Formats: sequence, structure tokens, C-alpha cells
Amino acid sequence: MARLEVGNKAPAFTLNDEHGEKVSLKDVAGSRFVLYFYPADDTPGCTKEACQFNDEFAAFKKLGVLVFGVSPDGAEKHVAFKKKYGLNFSLLSDPEKTVMTKYGAYGEKMMYGKKVVGVIRSTFVIGPTGTIEHAFYGVRADGHAAKVLATLRN
Repeated sequence: MARLEVGNKAPAFTLNDEHGEKVSLKDVAGSRFVLYFYPADDTPGCTKEACQFNDEFAAFKKLGVLVFGVSPDGAEKHVAFKKKYGLNFSLLSDPEKTVMTKYGAYGEKMMYGKKVVGVIRSTFVIGPTGTIEHAFYGVRADGHAAKVLATLRN
């Protein structure tokens, strides 16, 4: 599994958001943004992570940083998840896990002591020029949004 590092060019992507609108790397060129990959909507860890990004959303916005969550779930699940928790940022669908694979956020991982293939909770801060400014792999959901925010402030 390829891992992206600081300074790498962010792999191009085009994914649908919860409304079926296409969002691509070139659409957000010139902006700094967080792209975080998570396994599934409305599961305990993913809900905690999404709600914490949402709690910090105003702080990200104040820094001029956009936030996008990406999971294999489709638009219908994303709409329900956003509505249930009042999420203020876009959720993108990667059902084929193509973009996740390009970012090293899908592959072999350890889960409960066993090797499995799945979504590797990962987060990237991508700068205005399309380069990786920060890469976090094997993220612990709780407290992660605050950690990303602190990294951006430093």
C-alpha cells in the first residue's frame, strides 16, 4: 500500500457528494482543505469523528480550511447521517474505494488482532497548490479533529 507523504502531489479525484454533485480536486484548487477517510456512516467511531469535525467546523472555516469526509457509503446514507447529526460539511462517496486506494486509505489493516482488508482511517490536509501538507494514517477517531486543527494552527 502506497502511503502519501508531506510534499507529495495529492492524487486527483472526482467523487459525488451527498446531493449527487461532483466534487473534484481541481474544483477546490486554490483552497486548503481536509480530506478525511472513514469506514462507514453512523457507526460509533465514525460518528464520533464526524461530530468532532463538525464541533470544530467554525474554527476550520475561520482558518479558511474546507472539510470533506469520504466513505464508501452512497448519497442516501450520507444525507441521513448529515441530517441525524447536523453535519455542516460535505460527505463524498467512494463506493469503488478507488480514491481511498490512491491515498493509501484502503488496504490491509489490523482489526481486533486479525489482518483484514478495509478502510484505513486516514486524514490529509491538502494545500492550495494541491500538495499534501499533513498526512495522518491509522487515526484514532476520538480527538482527531482537534489534533488536525492544532496542526493547522502551528
